Amino acid sequence: MNSTELTQYGLLETSGDDARSFLHAQLTNDVEGLGTDRARYAGWCSAKGRLLASFLVVPHEGGFVLQLARDLAPAIVKRLSMFILRSKVKVLDASASRVQFGAWGAGAEATLAGLGIEPPAEDLRIARSANVIAVRISAQRFLLIAPHGERSRLASLPGITHESGWMLEEIRAGRPLITQATQDQFVPQMVNYERFGAVDFQKGCYPGQEIVARAQYRGQVKRRMVRVRAPVALRAGQDLYSDDLPGQSSGTVVNAAGDEALAVTQISTLEKGVLRAEPGGAPLEVLPLPYAA
Repeated sequence: MNSTELTQYGLLETSGDDARSFLHAQLTNDVEGLGTDRARYAGWCSAKGRLLASFLVVPHEGGFVLQLARDLAPAIVKRLSMFILRSKVKVLDASASRVQFGAWGAGAEATLAGLGIEPPAEDLRIARSANVIAVRISAQRFLLIAPHGERSRLASLPGITHESGWMLEEIRAGRPLITQATQDQFVPQMVNYERFGAVDFQKGCYPGQEIVARAQYRGQVKRRMVRVRAPVALRAGQDLYSDDLPGQSSGTVVNAAGDEALAVTQISTLEKGVLRAEPGGAPLEVLPLPYAA
């Protein structure tokens, strides 16, 4: 089993009588119908339909905790709070008051049991002990969220390793993390949000909803996210290039870990071009994603 503290992620807390309806009106996915035993992926968009943040929404104690990139948390709290108006809801940055750990691989379920948690049997199901929230991300992979006072206990989990191992698992799952380097660049479909259930096209309005819907039903998305293996280290926000578009960028790295990355690129490049980290550089290998194209 592997485990690691997840320092690249932050947390927001929302509470109050209107927390559920407030988030439902802001996010790309259904929150009104989200049960207390399930988590859900969602995004928050600008009025132009570009993702300002990517969330894992977790119901908790009469409200919600929202996992996002830690470098975005302070600014997102301020911007979300502008939309509260008369709603009975509070939005706080809980990144410092709570810790997050990942546990994955053979033995992960037994480790949860040792923490007094019955491992959830389905993806995105939630289980809780007195102080720890456990979300099953996928088979034998769990997210643990706890008050900061639990850090030493979770830091003693077996198999502590570098955080990049968890990020690599996220890349292989095809789930992007929007950070400062990529904020406000992609409509949800560009990073495959609808393909892993992070957009609900039947719910009511939210910021950018008309643009997101138009991209879905009129086929106007000309860029898509792929998983690649690179001969050189890549970084979030880095431009990528291709032979079919000489002299200009044809893609952007979303996240990278090890020798793999998620990147948004022109569909035309995927169909007839070669993607490179720099003009004339070695080609990147395009790898499969676990969900349908």
